Amino acid sequence: MIRLGLMGCADIALRRILPAVAATDGIELAAVASRDPDTARFVAQCADAEPVDDYRALLEHPGVDAVYLPLPPVMHAEWIDRSLRAGKHVLAEKPLTISYETTSAMVALARASRLVLRENYMFLHHGQHQRVRELLDEGAIGELRSFSASFAIPARPPQDIRLRPELGGGALFDVCGYPLRAALLLLGPDLKLLGAGLRLDPEQRVDIGGSALLRRADGVTAHLSFGMDHQYTSEYELLGSTGRIRLRHAFTPPADHRPVLSIERGTSREELVLQQEDQYAAAIAAFVHDITTENTAVDPATVRQAGFVAAIHRKADRSFGCTP
Repeated sequence: MIRLGLMGCADIALRRILPAVAATDGIELAAVASRDPDTARFVAQCADAEPVDDYRALLEHPGVDAVYLPLPPVMHAEWIDRSLRAGKHVLAEKPLTISYETTSAMVALARASRLVLRENYMFLHHGQHQRVRELLDEGAIGELRSFSASFAIPARPPQDIRLRPELGGGALFDVCGYPLRAALLLLGPDLKLLGAGLRLDPEQRVDIGGSALLRRADGVTAHLSFGMDHQYTSEYELLGSTGRIRLRHAFTPPADHRPVLSIERGTSREELVLQQEDQYAAAIAAFVHDITTENTAVDPATVRQAGFVAAIHRKADRSFGCTP
């Protein structure tokens, strides 16, 4: 049994991760730490776990094997580093850190420590994307020509941490990662950034939306759009020489959602209905599997993605003379 420590009682932890932990064999919530001791006690009581005084106490707890870290992005590097050095496996919310150099350093530390380090992009564990990959490999739409993906959410309340630049807020760190990771998943690592733009909120001083254009060596392009002051959108499309595949609810489907792959070829259209899956539970199960099988290899896309985020930031700065 893997004994998990919760480092921070963020909304994503309470709504998604703790229920997934409770539903997954081989792992249990052992201890809870929060900046607010009352919150830690309340969450621990609800989950039949032990409240601890602070994050340091959580890492010193002998009954904790791994930590789940949903802290504000600017805090990730410090506490991932401390967790690994304390001998704990780490599941961290995205982004792993807010810099390419620090992400690379954390991956190297995990490798040297022979510990599991995972960036929690839960959509990667949903089987619908594997089915898309299979269709591409089967030539269902001929030769791939382009990929487009969008992930956007409605405006955040003023106090939301994603609107606070000092905490690592902004659309680039929060929502860009979904379409970007999907591009890396389906197109592979051989991508180059051609251009990018960010839309800034002058009052909040963070980027609230943007887009990026990437190209593979064979000419396949990827257009990514993202934002957090938009109509909710979660989809991608692959355009080929003889057809097109579209997937809606691509990144945050609820557990009872049955995915529908829309496949168009000429004037014909087919809808392939897949089985429902709980990607939140699947992400936790994958974390458990990696720990129990000692699979400490970090997905190369983790560092690759951090490099693209840094490049988008630089490219947008040059284009628009602004700094998120």
